[in-house]
This record gives sequence, structure tokens and C-alpha cells, in this order.
Amino acid sequence: MADLQKYKNKRIAIYGMGITGFSAAKTFKKLNAKVFCWDDNKKIRKKIKSYNFKLDKFWLNQESMDNILISPGIDINKCKIKKFLTNNFKKVITDIDLFFELNKKALIISITGTNGKSTTCKILEKILKFAKYNVKTVGNIGNPILSSNKVSSKSVFILEVSSYQLQYSKLFRSKHAAILNISPDHLERHKNIKNYAKTKSKIFFAQKNTDYSYLNLKKRYSKFIKNVLKRQRVKSKLVSVKIRDTNPLFKKINNQYFNSVGNIENLAFAYSISKNLKISDKIIVEAINKFKGLPHRQEVVLSRKNFLCINDSKATSFDASLQSLSNYRNIYWIVGGLPKYRDKIYLRNIKHKIIKAYVIGKNTSFFKKQIKKSITYKISKNIKKALDDISRDLKLNKKSKKTILLSPAAASFDQFDNFENRGNYFKNLVIKKFA
Repeated sequence: MADLQKYKNKRIAIYGMGITGFSAAKTFKKLNAKVFCWDDNKKIRKKIKSYNFKLDKFWLNQESMDNILISPGIDINKCKIKKFLTNNFKKVITDIDLFFELNKKALIISITGTNGKSTTCKILEKILKFAKYNVKTVGNIGNPILSSNKVSSKSVFILEVSSYQLQYSKLFRSKHAAILNISPDHLERHKNIKNYAKTKSKIFFAQKNTDYSYLNLKKRYSKFIKNVLKRQRVKSKLVSVKIRDTNPLFKKINNQYFNSVGNIENLAFAYSISKNLKISDKIIVEAINKFKGLPHRQEVVLSRKNFLCINDSKATSFDASLQSLSNYRNIYWIVGGLPKYRDKIYLRNIKHKIIKAYVIGKNTSFFKKQIKKSITYKISKNIKKALDDISRDLKLNKKSKKTILLSPAAASFDQFDNFENRGNYFKNLVIKKFA
């Protein structure tokens, strides 16, 4: 940390004291900085005191701050201290900026995109571990990025990076950086899809000519991102990720997880990065054959002769659900929750795969309006009732191999704390009802 002496005795404000804020406060304290913390939530402010961090309305402080670290979830344009942060924007840094300063000597691989980030990170982690790398996967997928310890120059970090983290980032750089795909998401914050894509492209901005950027140039918005990189004069080597490059592997891969188009695309990115790290196909195949998918992402809960139960609770937008809807047949689709801002459901090319939809959640009118002209549906309101309705309908259907699919195309917060709780609730009910 010798090169981080610049923070010694500096006045550092931290706005937002969730998991990210706490880990940042601890890090700055180790760097002997003077830390001033605030969170607009009263319950979190009580935690700040119990951890012996100074609770302070730093924006009213007569002495100015040297740096201001804001948590990713905070939108400067909508927060209570908007004017202060706008006037002091040059001092704003993020957790990923500080992470980069702490780990400049380590090999950093960063993954962003709308869908598939966690899976791609885990595929890469599996490959790198088989190749004997000292690899740590951090960020949205696991521990906060500032919580890693026992780090050495030989460490390899795989980071799952969100648009919220990238939006205000100024210093972050990774040797290998990938944007998997872009589809409408977080538009309530980014306003439109082009702003969202431009924010994602910041993952490449600080790269040097010895670094690599990865894009599937056939994907929607990839050309727009490529033009952004030209305007920003990004120096990294652009790698065009092609799914067909993985074709030779599939003669040797024996893993049903990679039967879906989405996971083949995730593998293509992991493969491109692995080849630039000089990892052999033999090691990659060995790792892929041992890879187990993450929970709540097309997770097989129950497989019977006449039906299959799939937990895809992580699908919080229609674009995410589209991957699983495309991958199965004779689907009884459980859909609903809090729809993403400006999200749309388009079923023209897949409606033949869906037998019936069961709409759950508090905003049933949105989903009813979106699907009523395309497929048969029932308003079930909750997962338990949906499974009861499906159970009755299954008895009337003589088709072979039906699929019960929870793929909500919506956030979970109207009925659950998060998508994990929603998925676990579904899995428990499925086991009780059908096992």
C-alpha cells in the first residue's frame, strides 16, 4: 500500500453505508485516512456508531473533504445532497476505483453486461482454478471487492461490475474487460438505452494498449459501443468474441448446462479471455465438464419422465426470461413481479413454446396487457397458487415432457426480499408438491 500514502490524514467522506460503504470505510481507516460517514437510513446510521465510524453530515462541514466515495446504489441526481455532490464531482470516487489503486499489480478481469455476468465470472473462475491460478471472484457476485485479504502480485481477480459502479468511476482499469450484452435495464437511472450502453462502455475507458476489451460485435448496441470507444480513443486491443470459436470444444464437452444459447454465449467470452491467458483447450474442457450452474439461473429443481421444473428466478427482465423460454418446450410459465422500467414482452417467436402463463405479483395488469394477445394466461397472484393451478392443468395435458418454469421477467421486491428468496420459496414448494 506504499503508493496509497496519498490518503494518509486525508479527509474522506463516505455516502451510503451499506456493504460497500462499510468495506470502504474499513479500507480507508487502514490507510490512516480521516473517515466521515453518512447514510440517509436511520437504522444504518445506528450501525455506523456501533462500528466506531464517525457519523457526520460532511456536506455541512466547514472543512472541505479531499475525496467523496459514494455507494453504487446512490444516484447523484436524486439524492438529498445532490447540489453538494454536483459541485464536488471532481472529488467523487467509487469502490472499484479504490480497489484498482489497491491492486494495481494483480491481474484484473472485469465482466459487465445486462445478462450472464455472474455465470461468465463463475465459468472463468472454474477454468482459472483448473489452470492453477490464484483466483478470487468478487463484486456483485460475492464478497465486496474491498473485502479481499491475503492479496499478492500473483493474485487474479474476476470482478462482476455493474453499471452503477461504472457510472461515477474515474480510475478503474482491468487487463481484460468484457461487455457481454446490452438490453434495457436500470433505465429509471440511466434514462435511455444509449446512456446505459455508454455507462457500460466505461469499463474500457482507462485501458492501455497492453490491455484487452471483449465484445460480441453481432450483438445489438455493440456498434454503438465501438463508436463510443473510438470517440474516447480507447487504446486496448478489441477482441471480437465469436460463438463459433467454441465449436471445436463441444465435441468434448459433456455438460447439459451448455445446451442453452445464453450459456454458450457466456462460454464464448470465458473462452476468448482464457485463450489470451494461454490456457489450453484441454484444461478448458476439463473445467467446463465439471462446471455446475449457479442457483436461480435455469436451475433444474426436479426432473421427471413427464415434466421438468426449472427455477430461473434471477430473470428480472424479459430479455433474461427470453433465454429460458427459448430453451424449453411445452412451458407452464410463472411470470410477474415488479416490471423493469420501460421493459416490454415480445412473444412472437416463442409463443408456440408456451402452453400457458400464470401471472403473479402485485402488478398483474402490466403482464396481462403485455401477453393477453399472444398466449393463454391465468392470474394466479402468487407462486403457491400458480403451482396449484399448474398441478390441475397438468392432469388435463397429455403432451410428453412439460416444463414448469419460474422465470418472472420482473424484480421480486413486491413479494420477496430478493430473487434468491423467491427462487428458494419456489424450490421448496416444488419439492413438497411434486417430489
